[in-house]
Amino acid sequence: MEGSTKNFRHKIKVRYAETDQMGIVHHSNYIIYFEEARTAFMESIGRPYHEMERDGILIVVIESYVKYIKPARFGDELEISVRFERMGVKFRFYYEVFRGEEKIAEGYTTHVFTDRNFRVLRPFGWGFPS
Repeated sequence: MEGSTKNFRHKIKVRYAETDQMGIVHHSNYIIYFEEARTAFMESIGRPYHEMERDGILIVVIESYVKYIKPARFGDELEISVRFERMGVKFRFYYEVFRGEEKIAEGYTTHVFTDRNFRVLRPFGWGFPS
């Protein structure tokens, strides 16, 4: 592990539209929850997505993984823990989804920074954890 951060936590309340006919959160929404938590993390370190994109820096997802442990339901209040780890030119965000003290899902997304032509950049040190 080249570098990692302490956990950042982000709260989400499950909306009715995110549930399926069985009344549980549809599996695809966890990737959206991860993105929402990751966006909040980036803002917390002073590097909001919209500013990076304005500066020509894109954060490209190259891999995602989710492990579902227990279902979430409409109205549940979830807390997503986010941790950042550098892996050479790639970097990864790790996520844990909690309902209270109970972990209900976990996963990660792997990324690279690119310019608008999708050439890989190495912007570490630009306000990112090292």
